[in-house]
Amino acid sequence: MAPRTAAAPATDAAAALLGALIECGVRHVVVSPGSRSQALALVAAEFEARGSLSMHVRIDERVAGFTALGIGRETGMPATVVCTSGTAVANLLPAALEAHHAGVPLLLLTADRPPELRGVGANQTTRQPGLFAPSVRLEADLPVPEEVDDDGTGEQSAMLRQVAADAVAAALGAGTRQAGPVHLNLPYREPLAGELPEWLGVPGVELTCSPPGPDEPADEAPAEPDPSGALYQGGGGIGESNRPTDPDLDPHILERGPRTLVVAGADASGAAEALAHAGGWPLVAEIVSGSRFGRNLVHGYRALLSDPDLGGRVERVIVFGHPTLSREVNALLSRDDVDVLAVRGPGEPLNLNGATTAVDAVVAAVGDMDRAWFGAWMQASRAASVDLSPAAPDLHGLASTEPRERLDAINAEMDVIRAPLDRPTLVDAVWRATWPHDRLLFASSRLVRVADQLLGGKKVAVHANRGLAGIDGTIATGLGIAIASQASGAPGVTRVLIGDLAFLHDVGALLLPAGEARPRIQVIVGNDGGGTIFDGLEVAQTAAPAAMERVLYTPHAARLAQLAAAYGWEHVAPTTRTELDQALTSPVTGPQVIEVALTR
Repeated sequence: MAPRTAAAPATDAAAALLGALIECGVRHVVVSPGSRSQALALVAAEFEARGSLSMHVRIDERVAGFTALGIGRETGMPATVVCTSGTAVANLLPAALEAHHAGVPLLLLTADRPPELRGVGANQTTRQPGLFAPSVRLEADLPVPEEVDDDGTGEQSAMLRQVAADAVAAALGAGTRQAGPVHLNLPYREPLAGELPEWLGVPGVELTCSPPGPDEPADEAPAEPDPSGALYQGGGGIGESNRPTDPDLDPHILERGPRTLVVAGADASGAAEALAHAGGWPLVAEIVSGSRFGRNLVHGYRALLSDPDLGGRVERVIVFGHPTLSREVNALLSRDDVDVLAVRGPGEPLNLNGATTAVDAVVAAVGDMDRAWFGAWMQASRAASVDLSPAAPDLHGLASTEPRERLDAINAEMDVIRAPLDRPTLVDAVWRATWPHDRLLFASSRLVRVADQLLGGKKVAVHANRGLAGIDGTIATGLGIAIASQASGAPGVTRVLIGDLAFLHDVGALLLPAGEARPRIQVIVGNDGGGTIFDGLEVAQTAAPAAMERVLYTPHAARLAQLAAAYGWEHVAPTTRTELDQALTSPVTGPQVIEVALTR
């Protein structure tokens, strides 16, 4: 490797840009190795050594992108991704698309060849500007750095500081309420790195961003509902405390009268539950919403939405977040005889029926609730609720002096202990083991739908990549959430409930650098040997069995225990509910894979 020159414009520019991002509140940078991006990476390493930010190194850019996405989901502040030129940039596209559709702040810093090398066959060079154009809140192909700044106050440094401020503001959705990805393409000429400038880390001037507090995780629990006519705003699921708010919000007043249902999709958080409480309306809350709690919660909502006396009589729906988990909700939101109001959040606007009204905020008008309407839903909800807890021991039988009665009680207890695990038991055990100081990430696998159908209410911090509902990047997202939520010694465990195909799709995320802290994370894999989610779709009734098996179910024989060992993760394979409960509730000191074998 050639020795670094004493000074290099690339290093000066990287120092000005990253220093300004730190001033604007960025606390995490995820770096993938590469030559063209070396100035950015080396400056990031220096800032980490000084305690100004946390750096996370990932050799796979797709893993890096989703790790940053997880950090952004948890904190509400964008994490920065640094990568080299060429295909490295393209690997960030899946995370950028998810960030766009889910409204997660994300900063992409992609190093590039200078303009004169584009389109002439130069190595590792492609058309990077515009690669993310349909999805980003801001993009810029910056000029090649030409200056070596003596004191950090030159024209080039000032320009980069302003770019940083604009980038953070755009990622947070300033002026649009649509948080999301930002792309800064950074071309550099050789020398690609030099000595670090003496002024590195000196605060800039005239920044237009307003830095939040350092690395504060999202609230662990939603605010308590206020039934006094308070205003409810969308977007609480992703770092609400760090998202810019519009002081001139024009709330939509929800008059009494129409038979109303509140629907909470992904990332709705506590606002949906609070409005349902304030208005006295039933609450349909997906398991990934963060609103699945409270006395207004409807259990077994899918069947009830299909009931003509309940779902068939809905006249108005107030939607928070992004509903994706059931056809029944989608059918309700697509009806032209229902007044649908979608509260704007950080993600893509909702308009399934072509006539949905988008509102910035809502407030329930003061007045009497429709007790007959609410009561009918609650009565049906109670009848539809499912108790998945193991049967309680027969204490009387166990203490009996009658041999037969005592033996029957012992056999019944042993049957409970030895009962094999299935999907309902698995999702119930994970749900029960998770508390407000923990984090729970649902993968886009069959298990999230089982959980949505069966689990009751509980106020816990829930995440899911439901912007596009892809299976990619799930483990990396969970690691990002764990890194952010456990910062500064905060307690809790991050759990990722995932299917085997989603696990294998992102298995590279298990690779953690030796020099980085190992987060407390449990990746709980329901392993049924393939994509059993397709067994429940219409294609299973029409496809030839052999073709169905090969291209949809896609069976595998991967040995997850050996994979976990290769990456240095602890592996546990419980076979009973008792063993699973022990695995989930035992002290967690580092990364674990909990593998649960399931039948097809």
